[in-house]
Amino acid sequence: MNDSLPPGLYIVATPIGNLGDITIRAAEVLRNAELVAAEDTRVTAKLLQHLGIRVPMMSYHDHNADRVRPDLLEKAGRMPVALVTDAGTPLISDPGYKLVRAAHEAGMRVTTLPGPCAAVAAMTVAGLPTDRFLFAGFLPPKTAGRTRVLEELKSIRATLIFYETGPRLADCLADIHAVLGNREVAIARELTKLHEEVRRGPAADLAEALADSTPPKGEIVLVVGPPVEETFSPEAIEDRLKAALETMTVKEAAKLVAAETGGNRQELYRLALSLTGRA
Repeated sequence: MNDSLPPGLYIVATPIGNLGDITIRAAEVLRNAELVAAEDTRVTAKLLQHLGIRVPMMSYHDHNADRVRPDLLEKAGRMPVALVTDAGTPLISDPGYKLVRAAHEAGMRVTTLPGPCAAVAAMTVAGLPTDRFLFAGFLPPKTAGRTRVLEELKSIRATLIFYETGPRLADCLADIHAVLGNREVAIARELTKLHEEVRRGPAADLAEALADSTPPKGEIVLVVGPPVEETFSPEAIEDRLKAALETMTVKEAAKLVAAETGGNRQELYRLALSLTGRA
C-alpha cells in the first residue's frame, strides 16, 4: 500500500491540449497512485511519459465499464486509484459517474482534483453571459434529434454549451438558428493548443460561412447566448391582450400575455377586465 496516498478513488483532471496545464497536485497524485484508470491508455501514456511517471494502467470506458467496475472498486478499496479521461475533467461528457456513485455507496474515499475543462474554458473566452449557463454535452448527430433537444432547451434563459465535431458543425449551427433564433454564438476550437481559435457572431452568419467550407478540425465547443429579452411597451401589451381576448377568457388572456411578455399576471388580469368593461 502507498503510505503517502490513502486508498480511494481520485478524480484527476488532465490537460485539454497544452500539457503545461497539468496542476502540481494532479501530477503528485498520478505519481503516487498505484493504478490509473484511463479512458484510452495510449493517450494517458503520453501524459505520464511527459511527467516522467510510470504507473500501471487499466482501461475504463463506456464499452467495458460494467465489466471492469467491480474489479476497479475492489482495488480502490485497498489502494489509491486515479481516474482520468483523455482530456479535461472526468465525468464531463465522459464515463465515470456510476463508478463514483458506487465508490460512495461502498464507503470509499472519493477525492476530486479540479483542473482543465473544455466547457468552462470556452465560457471564459466566448464573451457571452456567464452568470447562468447549461452544459448539454453533444447534440444528436441528425437534424431531427437535434431539433427535438433544442426545442427542449429553447426557453431556458441561460447560455448553452455544447460539444460538437467539425463535420457536423455547419448543420448544427443551421439547426440552432432555425430553432433558437439568430442568437450570438461562439465557436471555440482547439483550446490551449497551437491552433486555438474563437469565432463569434450570429448563428445565421456562422452557419452560412461554414456551409461551403472545409469542416474545421479539432475539438470544438459551441457557446450559445441566452434568449434576447424583448421589451414590450404598454401599448404593445394592451394590443396583445385585446387580440387574446377575442378567443380567450380574461383569465386565459392574462396568463398568455404574462408568459409572452414577462408581465405581472394580476396586473394584466385587471387590465383585461377593464378592456372588457368589467372592471
